[in-house]
Amino acid sequence: MWLEPTRAVSIVDTMLARGLTSRDALAEVAERNADRPGGSRARCVFGLADPGAQSPAESRLRVRLVLAGLPRPVARHPVLVPGGIVLHSDLAWPELRVAVEYDGRWHSDPEQLHRDRHRLNLLVGAGWLVLHVTSRRLHQEFAAVVREVRSALLSRGWRP
Repeated sequence: MWLEPTRAVSIVDTMLARGLTSRDALAEVAERNADRPGGSRARCVFGLADPGAQSPAESRLRVRLVLAGLPRPVARHPVLVPGGIVLHSDLAWPELRVAVEYDGRWHSDPEQLHRDRHRLNLLVGAGWLVLHVTSRRLHQEFAAVVREVRSALLSRGWRP
């Protein structure tokens, strides 16, 4: 509860994903400690947690987007694309068909790049608007990322 929220949420996401705790257990801890120092911050962190995140960077991206005032995306949302293939976008706003993919270092590998572009083509072909965020953009150009995601959501009908 004393860590910076984006870091704390990434830890809780990992704990949830690995089955080390549950949403019910977190709610119980939050309730028991509601009046203690850090209680409200813990409730906030627990509320932002999502076991669907595949990496701490995805968790940080999701939390920072929410804290920037954007609606909460769904982590690992399944998308049925032509041919009956189900892909899972890193972050998605399914009702708007907007997805955000986090591209870490491994995405520069030629084989991974090939797979990524194939996935992108399938998602776009299924009517999704897909944005990509790299580590550099997450850490150095985040205000621009927020503007881009906000613009994509607005273009698809989101009304703040």
